[in-house]
Order: sequence, then structure tokens, then C-alpha cells
Amino acid sequence: QVQLVESGGGLVHPGGSLRLSCAASGIIFSDYRMAWYRQAPGKQRELVAGIIRDGFADYADSVKRRFTISRDNAKNTVYLQMKSLKPEDTAVYYCYALFGTRAYWGQGTQVTVSS
Repeated sequence: QVQLVESGGGLVHPGGSLRLSCAASGIIFSDYRMAWYRQAPGKQRELVAGIIRDGFADYADSVKRRFTISRDNAKNTVYLQMKSLKPEDTAVYYCYALFGTRAYWGQGTQVTVSS
């Protein structure tokens, strides 16, 4: 059974930092492109950042130079380091794994940026 379990969300002040983690099980982690998506209330889910097995990453323009995605293939875990957080970063953040036609989602973790 495939599981993607996110952690690390919470409430943070504007300008603050958080690190999200997503632990994967039931898949050959290193084969998968891993990504973080987010969905704010009333908005569509959007790609935040993605990373392939060799570490090459891509980012949404709105988070470039503020967020960093990384992965530890030995720990089957992908991370999202977020800094300089803004109220508009408030959303549920989802972990996503993709390999060919096989795709899986985590359950999501809430990130709220508010003073």
C-alpha cells in the first residue's frame, strides 16, 4: 500500500519559515518525480515545486528564491523548505509522487501565514 505522509505544517507569522516533510512508503522512491502542490480556499490546486531523482528541481515563479525542494532517497523523504512566507502562501500543501502512469497524493498539511 502506497502512503505519502506530510508533516511540518502550522501557523507562522509573515516573514517566517517552515519545513515540510513527506515520507513515502510502498513505492521505489528514487524512481519517482516528487512534488509539492498547494490549494488555497476557493482556488485550484497548483504546483509549487518538483524534483527528480538526481535532484534537478523546478519551481513556480511565485516561490522562486523563497522555497527549496530537496529529497533524501535513502530516507524516502522529500522536503520543502519555505522562508520569507507571505499570507498568500496560506494553503493546504500536498505531496505528490509520479512515475509513468502511477501517481499518488498525500493527505495534505495546512500552512497558515498570518500575524
